[in-house]
Amino acid sequence: MTNTIELENKYTSGLIVKRPIVLTRGQGALVWDENGREYIDCVCGQGSGNLGHCHPAVVKAITEQAQTLMICTEMFYFAKRAELQARLVEAAGGGINRVFLCNSGTEAVEGALKLARYSTGRTDFVAAMRGFHGRTMGALSATWNKKYREPFLPLVPGFHHVAYNNLEALRAAVNETTAGVILEVVQAEGGVYLGTPEFLRGAQDVCREKGALLIFDEVQTGFGRTGKMFAYQHYGLQPDFVALAKSIGGGIPMGAILIGERVRTLEPAIHANTFGGNPLTSAAAVAAMDVYEEEKIPEKAAELGKYLMAKLQALSSPLIREVRGLGLIAGIEIKHKVAPYIAALAEHGVLALPAGINVIRLLPPLVITPAQLDRVVEQLSIVLAKPIVEEEA
Repeated sequence: MTNTIELENKYTSGLIVKRPIVLTRGQGALVWDENGREYIDCVCGQGSGNLGHCHPAVVKAITEQAQTLMICTEMFYFAKRAELQARLVEAAGGGINRVFLCNSGTEAVEGALKLARYSTGRTDFVAAMRGFHGRTMGALSATWNKKYREPFLPLVPGFHHVAYNNLEALRAAVNETTAGVILEVVQAEGGVYLGTPEFLRGAQDVCREKGALLIFDEVQTGFGRTGKMFAYQHYGLQPDFVALAKSIGGGIPMGAILIGERVRTLEPAIHANTFGGNPLTSAAAVAAMDVYEEEKIPEKAAELGKYLMAKLQALSSPLIREVRGLGLIAGIEIKHKVAPYIAALAEHGVLALPAGINVIRLLPPLVITPAQLDRVVEQLSIVLAKPIVEEEA
């Protein structure tokens, strides 16, 4: 029998840090490995699985679409794509009137940056410290962490970083050369830090005053994750661009840029994408939109998020510094590096993510049950009961 770990290690690029687990199937919030062991999946594709694994509505839509039409670029019209674009505009609320479909979060960010330059005729951008926006060259230029940036210097010029939640620093950084301000409403990769209402609303005001465009990166926080369809809706904001991906397609790779009314008319051929909005992903995304709306997924995430946060804040571990979160994105900051604790959680049947070197990040599917959340917190309490000796060596 083929050893999957040996085979993949032999031929993979080596760019992705692997965990020694071979997953074979998933359903809802659960996955199983090749030995039949069950895990609660609080990684779920770095937040790509808001509807969990193999949601029947998404599976049905993909199956039916694969039997009729799989290739149709946006050069031609396609009914599911048109429906998806309309549904996204409706879900976004006031101020958004157009959509560009692509394949991933970094593509969505890259496109938003490019279109902001085109719309304003300006060249520079302001982003936030601790922010993460992707790994292609423009998105990487907006990303702050030097470990991602330094191997690829020089990056795209004109990017300036200010402290998150420091409105005065942001105001000072935006000027007549600023095409856009790009922010996360919740800095997920950076440690699960929440933007304050004053900072986020102030950022919008600054952009309006100085002629810059406001770009929200909702790649990880979109589609109900925070308890609203999009996180900026907690604050009544109207961004000019919103970068989306991850859970837009119910687990199928897809991205999108929501485009606002302040963006100038976009001329044909200044940007394009071969696979964006292809029939398979469009069908999956329409099915996912149905589920988000019919099953009131954002509302459920809001309630489950309150439940989870109360449980996490009640943990009495001496290792915990702070618990942060909104909806079903949670960060547990501890006093040590988290890598051995995340490995220990996996041994206890819970898959989790880091968010920086000392934050455990939980991104459970929004269809997770309270009983499953109880299991997650129970295993966290065991793992965080005392320091892991190997980590101190």
